[in-house]
Amino acid sequence: MNILGISEGSHDAAWCLIKDGEIIEAHHIERHTQIKNDKWLQQKLLPKADVVVRHENLNELNKRRKISGQDERKENIKCDVECNHHLSHAWAGWATAPFNDCDILVIDAIGELETAAVYEVRNEKWKLTWTMNYPQSLGLIYSAVTDLLGYKPMEEEYIVMGLAAYGEPNIDLSYLLNENCHKGIKTIPRYPQDVAASVQKLYEDELLKIVKKHCHHKNLILMGGCALNCVANSKINNKNIWIMPNPGDAGSSLGAAAFVYNKKLKWKDPYLGTNIKSNYTPKNIARFLYEHNHCGVADGRIEFGPRALGNRSLLADPRLDIKDSINNIKQRQAFRPFAPAILEEYANEYFEGPMNEYMQFVAKAKHDYKSVTHVDGTARVQIVKKNCKSILRPILEEWMDLTNCPMLLNTSLNVKGKPMVNNEIHKKEWNSGTCARCMVF
Repeated sequence: MNILGISEGSHDAAWCLIKDGEIIEAHHIERHTQIKNDKWLQQKLLPKADVVVRHENLNELNKRRKISGQDERKENIKCDVECNHHLSHAWAGWATAPFNDCDILVIDAIGELETAAVYEVRNEKWKLTWTMNYPQSLGLIYSAVTDLLGYKPMEEEYIVMGLAAYGEPNIDLSYLLNENCHKGIKTIPRYPQDVAASVQKLYEDELLKIVKKHCHHKNLILMGGCALNCVANSKINNKNIWIMPNPGDAGSSLGAAAFVYNKKLKWKDPYLGTNIKSNYTPKNIARFLYEHNHCGVADGRIEFGPRALGNRSLLADPRLDIKDSINNIKQRQAFRPFAPAILEEYANEYFEGPMNEYMQFVAKAKHDYKSVTHVDGTARVQIVKKNCKSILRPILEEWMDLTNCPMLLNTSLNVKGKPMVNNEIHKKEWNSGTCARCMVF
């Protein structure tokens, strides 16, 4: 049976098709329309399926929207089944996780009424053990501060996380835990970086309290948009953590499909979107990097999730002071950090702390490559394993042979406010110079 999971209506709409437990395809609509954070799917782009399932319950959602003074949300794509918003997040995590028994913690801005939830899974039996309900919401607090600082809420919270490293958490924002932050918050008279540091500290403290009080199993799944906060994730100790590479609402399209399938999926990797067949070899690309310091790569199926993991990446030589140049190419703020992608066998030599292949944690740098180290001495490391399906692994191997350096700067192949390169047309636009100043292989 073909099951199509969909997520739309709020932000970052997506779809996922599964068949007999195999993930056939998964896409963000924004990459097809090239409208950042596009929230509505288009029927003409969706594959045929026997069952279509939505990532949330519209009736329950609209009850809450009425309470919060929002317009009723109409059905855009007709569905056969609906799944609770937080349950679809949880299923996306559990169906792809490398273990069965666990606790699942979902934290985001808002679902139907819930804003956070914990599920206990034992012997494949699920139990909802805790919820946080609207208007109380850790995600809404973070989004409100994002808006206060002049960034786009529900999209640019990661900028606030990056800015936090420049400030001091010297503002007591705990009163916001009892406020309705849905329509924003009053001006906080402090430096922006201190506001960012303070809301980051508040979120970290509350996350750790929830984990300590409600998550008792050694296996822990983190889901929801807040699971993208890699700095906070790194504060959790003594847990075996899994975060599906697309933990936000877009990933809930996969969770909705998994909910109907009602079993584990055959998870392999997040390379599930549009395919581009490149004629360039890893040796060609590594040589170009060696001679020109940076280049783009658009090869294979695009990643399902917000992180570029090698198939839609802008790569650069981390040994150089190249951060400003890459930020200029991407047309984004100069304080924004970049991540290193490193051959797995060298990771512990260059970094200390939690790391994985999906850039979901931060580790302390043990090297002096400033272009891939944030102002606080940390980096969101991408470990590139030997069995990685991306062209990035052989590129790194060639790069290591050329330079004796096992890492490259890796960031997403897009400019600020635009989605990642999705297909051959977008790739040609980059190489024609209409989008950015960068050679893309």
